[in-house]
Amino acid sequence: MTRPDPAPLTYAAAGVDTAAGDRAVELMKQAVAATHGPEVMGGIGAFAGLMDISAIKDYRRPLLASSTDGVGTKIAIARALDVHDTIGQDLVAMVVDDIVVVGAKPLAMTDYIACGKVVPERIADIVRGIAEGCRLAGCALVGGETAEHPGLMAPEDYDVAGAAVGVVEADELLGPERVRTGDVIIGMDASGLHSNGYSLVRAVMDAAGLDLEQHVPELGRTLGEELLEPTRIYTADLLAVLEDERTRGAIHALSHVTGGGLAANLARVMPQELAARVDRARWEPAPVFAQIQRWGQVPQRDLEGTLNLGIGMIALVGAEQADAVLQILTERGLASRVLGEVLAQEQLPEAHGPLEHVVTGAKGVEGGAVMMTGQHPGWD
Repeated sequence: MTRPDPAPLTYAAAGVDTAAGDRAVELMKQAVAATHGPEVMGGIGAFAGLMDISAIKDYRRPLLASSTDGVGTKIAIARALDVHDTIGQDLVAMVVDDIVVVGAKPLAMTDYIACGKVVPERIADIVRGIAEGCRLAGCALVGGETAEHPGLMAPEDYDVAGAAVGVVEADELLGPERVRTGDVIIGMDASGLHSNGYSLVRAVMDAAGLDLEQHVPELGRTLGEELLEPTRIYTADLLAVLEDERTRGAIHALSHVTGGGLAANLARVMPQELAARVDRARWEPAPVFAQIQRWGQVPQRDLEGTLNLGIGMIALVGAEQADAVLQILTERGLASRVLGEVLAQEQLPEAHGPLEHVVTGAKGVEGGAVMMTGQHPGWD
């Protein structure tokens, strides 16, 4: 008995739909093109993105700054709610706000989306969010890639990553070398949880039996809406301060508060001989942080070593120009306040109580010390 000939195998039969990929590109083209200025050459579909960077010739000694990152398990929330048009802004924020930390202006960004199955509308929503983030940051989205991985990822699965490059004058580079005793610590408000610590947040949700669709009175909206709040992008506001004649040279260092929390990230930009003393009483975290702590009975030190607790970016500023920096940020609608000051390590007082503690260095950086003191208003 002869067996029937097997059906011919195609790429589509193997799970990869190139036509769907082409459809996704068509849906996103307009949003991507909106991030392009005259310096961007070519269009979507080229093997490489091109930018005219001849303006860098006017720099005395240009340094290129680069960064790459993802969004982490916040994607699980987007997928559960089938809302995908904000996750792209999260991606841009995680990348470009690392670049501006050294004082660099982001020039161009690319993205990579891996998925189990290309759903054109979903991919286009993700890229529209990336384009919107690039617009807010003043950065061109010059390329990207969508890869379909059937058999490796479930059809509804996806992950995103991005990379960007920027430029800064060598003698205007920000960092620990500029920080001095007496510098003022300015904290800039986060828009919410941003894009870190979602493994803890999701574990709290599971333990407390919470539903993303449920309305939470303390938050004034559903839990899902709160958790998908896009990450604030600080790049344009910080570049405005760096370039304003009133505050030129005022910022000595910046710290992007991401994974590890405020103290650990601030320690990364502190010189070893100096210390930052941060007073929690200077700001009240948004209600979502207290809710997460309450729902999961999370110890406060663990909470603030994981989440941003309401401060997404920190500037170390010369004391004489701190008021001018705060004024510009306020004019731009970015709520900010003084959190503490920089002093010599030997001037740090002895820590008292379980919440008063010192962090030194993080992520391989042997930085200075950061002392957390006090308590947030309304917190026990």
